[in-house]
Amino acid sequence: MLKWAIIFAIISFISGVFGFRSTSAGTASIAKFLFFLFALITLVLLVLGLLGIGVVA
Repeated sequence: MLKWAIIFAIISFISGVFGFRSTSAGTASIAKFLFFLFALITLVLLVLGLLGIGVVA
């Protein structure tokens, strides 16, 4: 899903270059949301890994 965050960031950048303000704002907000979502998931998994809590296969 990180791929989608990168795609939306690229679309936002390209839209900003061409001056499509509404498209740029929409894709930038989606990219920001996905970035913070994945950052939160990464931190939670890092803490769980450090505490030794994990899924038993």
